[in-house]
Amino acid sequence: MSSRRAVAIGAGVVAAAALLGVVSYTATKPATTTSDAATSVTSGESPVAEVSAEPQAGVYPELAELARRDGADPLAVGRADAPVVLIEYADFKCGYCGKFARDTEPGLMEKYVKKGTLRIEWRNYPLFGEESEAAAHAGWAAGQQGRFWEFHSAAYAEGSKEKGFGDDRLEALAREAGVKDLERFHRDRAGDAAAAAVRKDKEEAFGLGATATPSFLINGRPIAGAQPDETFTRAIESAKAAADAATNAPETGKSGTAGTDGKENR
Repeated sequence: MSSRRAVAIGAGVVAAAALLGVVSYTATKPATTTSDAATSVTSGESPVAEVSAEPQAGVYPELAELARRDGADPLAVGRADAPVVLIEYADFKCGYCGKFARDTEPGLMEKYVKKGTLRIEWRNYPLFGEESEAAAHAGWAAGQQGRFWEFHSAAYAEGSKEKGFGDDRLEALAREAGVKDLERFHRDRAGDAAAAAVRKDKEEAFGLGATATPSFLINGRPIAGAQPDETFTRAIESAKAAADAATNAPETGKSGTAGTDGKENR
């Protein structure tokens, strides 16, 4: 991310007060302390992230602009012009990221991505040391052969994190993901392009003040932690309603009159 854009984003979210790092994470921290120290800091009950019935409440338009909407992005799934974009900042060694990938993401894929409502854009945000970095580079490399999401599923399978992400393990995950050219896979994950792509994602997350994984933006609404399914459903439905309202809003100079609901009468 360019320094100019980072400054613009930072200026636009001052009111959010360390957005994903303090406000959102404090309200949505996972319930149980684990070895993933950066992901969970306390034990006890976890309050569910609140999503207001007002579609624009808790939404920061500057953050919505972080959606890349690149139809050629192998680390994204869903229509580039989908009305809702979920950006996920995650680490393959993060236990709660794995929980989201296994328990929540498949339902979102089925209910929203396949129907064209939702696009999911992955951002590598490795926080847990060298193996996190290595896994991030490997995921990117798998994506260069169109197998990122298969690698994602293999890396987040139950018990996968405990096996580590050393070189042999990363090759095994690539094989499991169906990566055809393993020599290219190793070249790509060790190359400058992978390092630059991962660095770009990390800088974006740092610029938001994100201190934990997983962290999410849904059309500019921050959500932190592996929240219950209904939290994401409410946020997506709210974002879709706001997008529909914006699309159907009357435009100056067009025929028709605004009805009581603010939409143009045809």
